[in-house]
Amino acid sequence: MLVRGWRRRWQKRSKLERIDLYSRVTLSVMPWLFTLAWQLPPFGSDIRHAPLPIALGVALLLVSLVQCLLSNRNVQLSFAHYLGTAVFPRRRQLPPLVLLMVSLGLLATMARVDGIDDAGLLIMISNAPVAFAITQTLLVPVRTFLIQSLAVTALGVGVLAAVGVRGGTLAGVVPASLFGCVLVLISVRPSAWSLSVMWQAEEARDLQARLAVAEERLRFGRDLHDVLGRNLAVIALKSELAVELAQRGRPEAVDQMVEVQRIARTSQQEVRDVVRGYREADLSTELAGAQGVLSAAGIGCEVTGDAGDRLPAPVQSALGWVVREAATNVLRHGDPRHCTIRLRASADAVVLLVENDGAAVADAGQGGSSVAGDGSGPGGSGLAGLRERLRVVDGSLDAGPAGNGLFRLTATIPLGPAASPLGPGAVSPLGAEAAQLGPGTASSARLDKPPAAREAPALQEERR
Repeated sequence: MLVRGWRRRWQKRSKLERIDLYSRVTLSVMPWLFTLAWQLPPFGSDIRHAPLPIALGVALLLVSLVQCLLSNRNVQLSFAHYLGTAVFPRRRQLPPLVLLMVSLGLLATMARVDGIDDAGLLIMISNAPVAFAITQTLLVPVRTFLIQSLAVTALGVGVLAAVGVRGGTLAGVVPASLFGCVLVLISVRPSAWSLSVMWQAEEARDLQARLAVAEERLRFGRDLHDVLGRNLAVIALKSELAVELAQRGRPEAVDQMVEVQRIARTSQQEVRDVVRGYREADLSTELAGAQGVLSAAGIGCEVTGDAGDRLPAPVQSALGWVVREAATNVLRHGDPRHCTIRLRASADAVVLLVENDGAAVADAGQGGSSVAGDGSGPGGSGLAGLRERLRVVDGSLDAGPAGNGLFRLTATIPLGPAASPLGPGAVSPLGAEAAQLGPGTASSARLDKPPAAREAPALQEERR
């Protein structure tokens, strides 16, 4: 159960969150690995098997383990400090610095009592600054860190020289100590830098999405104002004229109200056009767009079968919405690696199949479907919206797991003469909708002059 809980939490994370967690765990594990690899082996042959050297070696090992604990305690906050999301209190580095001095003192004491040979001494002094350096390299610039590394190395050389270490061993302390510091620098700093760049890119994408939403709101408001502003002005003016004519018992009032009705229906159709974005979905464009978007997201996408360019326009539009919605939800739900889109057209029907892996992940997050059932897709549709669009052209939609971790969505539209949207006696969806609304819906009223210029003289004449 514990493993399943970890697995579910891991699958719920985005790819960037997984990388972030991996980087933080790596920084926490590093000092322990170095301590076990560089502090334990000398006990086998490098440390003299006598009570005092063994006691000093054990004390040094314990100090190193405490350094690892402090490093783990500080690494999360230092990581946040590097990313610019928190401020690291510098006093928290004081205990690790004191333990570093203690480590150097223990090493010097072991060398003083001749309790360790040269190879073991160099290995242990390489590990001494690692735990402190993992946090420090995230807190200061690279140049400052290198200067501090040289200072720690000089301190180690001075302490060992003071206890009588000479010759090649003392000279080897310099590269050994610097090796530990530089190893931390080249492993920790690039990882933190890469992660900060990825988080900045993620924030930039979020900002771009918010700007796109704001731009669309502005477009919608502007278009709605342009569409309704003029027509509402004409309706108000004609209604006022109709009232004046009706009060005088003039039969022309009926003509004015008929014109108001026609303009209102035209405005209704124009609002629909604004909401739909002035166009229906194009199948070939949506197929190419889905392949490009999925490929850009790191999901292999294969489009096979008929191009669909010879299908009736209403069928292409309906299938285009299916492709758009399916591609959107492949990106939104689960963690797929491959997606296949197949389009097969025959004399009787056209079948669009969208299949992607990662259904098991989608099941956990979406109740067994990698396509949202509500509130997703164009116009807030999802599966229900797609079925409504396909119902207009007598089509059907089937979606669900297909086994082996696959999710399959199948849209079928009949193409027979009786069922074809463009068959004998058939009316396109927009034409049928316009026919229900009455004459004048399919066309927009376009006045050659501003409403005030056309209606004001007539109104003034009636008032006189």
